[in-house]
Amino acid sequence: MMPTVAVCTLGCKVAQYESEAIGEAFERAGATLVSEDTAADIYVINTCTVTAESDRKSRQTVRRAISHNPNAVVAVVGCYSQRSAREVASIEGVSIVLGTQDKLSVVPIALGMLEGERERGYISAPELLGVGFEEMKITRAPRTRAYVKIEDGCESRCSYCAIRLARGPVRSKPVSEVISEVEGLYARGTREVVLTGIETGSYGKDLGEGASLAELILELDRRHSCDRLRLGSLAPELVGEEFIKKVAGAKILAPHFHLSVQSGSDNVLRAMRRRYNREGALRTIELLREYIPRAQFTTDLMVGFPGESEEDFLSTVDFARRARFLDAHVFAYSKREGTDAASMKGQIDSATKKERSRRLIEVCHGVRDSVLDEIVARGEPLSVILETEREGVFSSHSSEFCEVELEARGFSQGDMVRAIPVSHENGIIKGRLAD
Repeated sequence: MMPTVAVCTLGCKVAQYESEAIGEAFERAGATLVSEDTAADIYVINTCTVTAESDRKSRQTVRRAISHNPNAVVAVVGCYSQRSAREVASIEGVSIVLGTQDKLSVVPIALGMLEGERERGYISAPELLGVGFEEMKITRAPRTRAYVKIEDGCESRCSYCAIRLARGPVRSKPVSEVISEVEGLYARGTREVVLTGIETGSYGKDLGEGASLAELILELDRRHSCDRLRLGSLAPELVGEEFIKKVAGAKILAPHFHLSVQSGSDNVLRAMRRRYNREGALRTIELLREYIPRAQFTTDLMVGFPGESEEDFLSTVDFARRARFLDAHVFAYSKREGTDAASMKGQIDSATKKERSRRLIEVCHGVRDSVLDEIVARGEPLSVILETEREGVFSSHSSEFCEVELEARGFSQGDMVRAIPVSHENGIIKGRLAD
């Protein structure tokens, strides 16, 4: 009888991609994938450690899996287990602890334990020194959009972030492997591919002369490797004018950029050890709009960093208004053990962080509505790939990453259509077919 495997994912798009690759590897080994809410034979929990809340949710997910089947082989992998392997191993019922490297080894280890060929209690989360890019790929995507991990690791030394400690140095997937994976997904019906990584903009720096994110985009465009190419989160300092000029003519590149800005205050950015200032980030946005006129932007904004004054916070509010983000993920600073920011003076109380989050979210929603007002007023058709459907109404995203709902009877998931924006509500454009 084929063993059943449930793969549970917490965290970012990189982790989602890795979980899909782990799932496919289990299937190739003869296992059957099942929902994480069922009594599976094997559970793989791919964890996150970006905040203290992420750690808590990771532990909660592990314990929930064990409660579904106390006799299951329970494997915990990823960023939280890389940083806190012994803590994870102390949870009763955990069979395997792996970090962020060699994740695919979970397949033979777990299957061996299930057959009684290996002892439970395996732990492997060594320091990430001198490691290469783990060979990993997916061959299908559950949706019209697929994430392809092209890079791992980060060489920034932000004072608040534990991810560099969990992911190690920058490592890049070879260009030929990226092309093969993207084109394989496209051949199987994936219409849009998102190139993602921990520090995506650093792609290629370890591959030698000539390898870069810009050159990869141009090669994928030259080959028309997919219908639409989108980029994962980018640090503003890695998106210079030379990069923008190079990629501006790429036909498959979506005019949407997620810039991980974090703050609009120069004081806070310096304390965070970010490698840009507010005017530099705004200049990046201006250049992208100049060379790619339809470009829209999303971002991450942190409030309550140690020492953040009311003036610093208002600087971030002003930045959000000037940048005119289509969407912003606003979150409060979370103290992470082992980072410099955890011991900084001027820690902000939770009530202040909560209030600043509320105020900034309100501003960002107002900016979003203003951006959508302009899109509706222009009335120009949006290129939309149909995603999920309910009673003839599709929920989809335009190339600019606007969420669009429209009636499209007679069309199917994955079809690319043109939609006229008619109105918007709660951040969602209501459209009608242009043709």
